[in-house]
Amino acid sequence: MRPMHVWARIHAVSYDSRSAEVSAAIVPLLTQFAAVAREEHITRAAAGLGIPQPTLSRTMARLEADVGVPLLARTGRGVALTRQGHTLLGYVEQALALLERGLDEVIEDVGGARGKVAFGFLHTMGPEAVPGLLRAFRVHHPGIRFQLVQVSASAMLERMRAGELDLCLTAPLPDAPDLAVRALDDQRLYLVVPADHRLAHRRRVRLAEAAEDVFVCMEPGYGLRRITDALFAEAGFVPRIAFEGEEAETLRGLVAAGLGVALLPAPEVPRPGTVHLAVTAPRAFRTIGLAWVPGRPETTPVRLFREFVLSRRGNLLHPNHPES
Repeated sequence: MRPMHVWARIHAVSYDSRSAEVSAAIVPLLTQFAAVAREEHITRAAAGLGIPQPTLSRTMARLEADVGVPLLARTGRGVALTRQGHTLLGYVEQALALLERGLDEVIEDVGGARGKVAFGFLHTMGPEAVPGLLRAFRVHHPGIRFQLVQVSASAMLERMRAGELDLCLTAPLPDAPDLAVRALDDQRLYLVVPADHRLAHRRRVRLAEAAEDVFVCMEPGYGLRRITDALFAEAGFVPRIAFEGEEAETLRGLVAAGLGVALLPAPEVPRPGTVHLAVTAPRAFRTIGLAWVPGRPETTPVRLFREFVLSRRGNLLHPNHPES
């Protein structure tokens, strides 16, 4: 391997640009910069990296000097990213993720028994459905590792397009020409009400019967919010929303506390204090599917896991769910 200063000189001659020279100088520092950005604390980042804190402080100062703009602002005992730091971090995270995928591809064995899959999925599938899926897959492929990501559907798809994720379990199914999508299961949505609610004695309701209730919903940008907004419109009313959240189980807790009603899938773990009512009109469900970027080079572990998930079509949901 050439010393870094030699590589930097060759790189600069090849591209003849200031950016190329700076890139050559700072590449070894990017992992440390990402660690500091995640921790927002140089001492904790240094401990995680296994290097002395003064060394990491000097490295960050050198990085800022090489780039020529401030990347970190000191805030008491910690640090915060400047606007320029946030911009750089976005590119750094993409670059490191792509580099790790490349390394996985070149070091995995012929049978695909090693390597990593970056897998995004819905929050509501986290307690049991996805762990069960991974457990079944790893019976035959115990050496394959997973990076698991749970964010909004739109954020998952953008991270997948950026190369940070290999596969996504998502709903609703994206209608995007740059993505390959396969439907796997339909999951019923229920009107979730407190145990003492006026409708709690019912088994089935029309959604319009809850038009006067206060709702708790997922935040805008989440796939489940887009689905429920469409169902409200089909039922002919605009809901009064008291709380918006990022976790379905948090919303279920708000319902149990008497703070509203919600449209949610059945819980994987029963939630005391709530009653789940089947919605007869409109038909309330969401289609869960697997999405990926077609034509992108993929590792053997990604291919094996994609084929395994697709083989579970119609049997993706936990068998204890009412809709299974």
